[in-house]
Amino acid sequence: MDTKLILITGGAKAGKSNFAKKLAEAMGGGAVSFMATAEPLDPEMRKRIARHRAERPASWETLEEPLELPQALLAARHTVVLLDCLTLWVSNLLMAKRDVEAAAENLLAAHAKTSKALLVVTNEVGLGIVPDNPLARAYRELLGTANQRLAEKADKVYLLVSGIPVQIKGAL
Repeated sequence: MDTKLILITGGAKAGKSNFAKKLAEAMGGGAVSFMATAEPLDPEMRKRIARHRAERPASWETLEEPLELPQALLAARHTVVLLDCLTLWVSNLLMAKRDVEAAAENLLAAHAKTSKALLVVTNEVGLGIVPDNPLARAYRELLGTANQRLAEKADKVYLLVSGIPVQIKGAL
């Protein structure tokens, strides 16, 4: 597999997850490991998680892991792994008072030990106004740093704009 790391970024509801699912399906021929980072902490999120589970093909392996993504990646059964999403993972790490930059490096190190293709969905949160509180500003900075690090290592990067994927890094 030539492409080992693909970063898919964009704004909220830009079509990132749908694009990533189609790309993973094409790359994996139906054999995809899906790493989910969302936690069912409120009724709306529980409904969202249930809907997402129902939308995934039955042939996909699902690994629900809010914090320990390097271990989940190494344990994934398939050679194509879709991580959806880095945005929530960084939030989970921040709330758990974990070192986000070290965790991102650990994820990259775990990926380097595999021959798996890893597709990572993330939000671009730095295009709006500066948040009005320290926690939101810290989150924006940590996610932006993690996004930059993964984009630097990625073979391909896509920016989704209104459902349209625009490849911004990598050979076409």
